[in-house]
Amino acid sequence: MSVALHPTIALLQTSSLTTVVQQEIERAILVGEYAPGFKLNEAALAKKMGVSRGPVREAFRMLDEAGLVRTEKNRGVFVRDIPVDEAIEIFDLRAAMDELVGKQLAVHITPPQLKEIRALVSAMEKAVKALDAHSYHLLNLKFHDRLVELAGNRKLTAIYRKLIKELSLFRRLNLADGWLMPISAGEHRKIVTAIASGDAEKAGRAMFDHVMDSKQRTIANDLRRQSRADGAAPAA
Repeated sequence: MSVALHPTIALLQTSSLTTVVQQEIERAILVGEYAPGFKLNEAALAKKMGVSRGPVREAFRMLDEAGLVRTEKNRGVFVRDIPVDEAIEIFDLRAAMDELVGKQLAVHITPPQLKEIRALVSAMEKAVKALDAHSYHLLNLKFHDRLVELAGNRKLTAIYRKLIKELSLFRRLNLADGWLMPISAGEHRKIVTAIASGDAEKAGRAMFDHVMDSKQRTIANDLRRQSRADGAAPAA
């Protein structure tokens, strides 16, 4: 005979399952399995993950709050396509945060931590040689996330991660052009060198400049995409 679960236990089980579902959908969005504008099907995702539709519905709500999807009444849930002006605003915020991170790491980073981030840059350079944009993108995310984490400010880390998730699709588009990967990798090597120097101003400036360069690449890529789209549009 089955025993009814205590309401608190049932709630915890549901919450835990919802978190797992939310994390899996988020992962798929961030690695590009679901492109901007893609409609997420509640029933299909529930079947794919072997869960009821309730946790998927709740996961959609959480992802909407996180800024990764948008919910349209009577139409469904779609992966957000962040407009370039919003992306630029996020880049500006991120630049200020990264400058602070660079300054702190130059003073406080330990030799083992420095070895760790150097290894990440080496892995990124190998991805460049292999022309592996997907691996490079994931390493890029890991590199920056780890730097912020090492700075030791939990509030900054939480805000930073939310912003980065919203920017992730733009960064994939930036790095989709193979010629940009060596430039990006070189900037990451400069960041590590600046942090290792112990010069807080130099390290902060290296991280700030990297974000500003990424911002300019985003603007340039968006203009190129618009130009190609206009050129491909049929004449009226």
